[in-house]
Amino acid sequence: MQIPDTGLHREIEADQAARAAMAEIADLREISYARAAFDLAPRSGGRVHVVGRLQARVGQNCVVTLEPIENDIDEEIDLMFAPSEQIPDLAEADGDEGDSTTDMTDAPEPIENGIIDLGRLATDVLYLAIDPYPRKQGAVFEPKMAAADPEDRPFAALKSLQLDPAKPSPKPKGK
Repeated sequence: MQIPDTGLHREIEADQAARAAMAEIADLREISYARAAFDLAPRSGGRVHVVGRLQARVGQNCVVTLEPIENDIDEEIDLMFAPSEQIPDLAEADGDEGDSTTDMTDAPEPIENGIIDLGRLATDVLYLAIDPYPRKQGAVFEPKMAAADPEDRPFAALKSLQLDPAKPSPKPKGK
């Protein structure tokens, strides 16, 4: 589908099968919902500016208590896409000072085979937004502290080799 000069708005929502597959890949308990809205605007040279928002709810387990918790994800999306053959030139031009035509902080994402896969884009944003160490509110990790055994130190075995200070020290041989 071609993007008209006025732009294009798309909304997508993952169905149960897609959410289950995404949850398995991300090692999540579940994904209750995942939806995204995108606005695509054509730019010069075949580039496309994509802005939008991803919203999702993921089921994880607290890393402290191991209890199930739900986390909401709400991420803004603002990316530039360009035909893959233009990316090396655009990335090089982005490093040059005074180039205001690209107006990008990062190199553009590739348009592959003339397609911008919005489902994959939404999935990638979701995966990057997942908290890798989710905690239940108020959960605090407190390691068990045991009193150190004085005999369980790295040099404790050398204690048995210690010389008795009352005895004279042996004289080195050969002198």
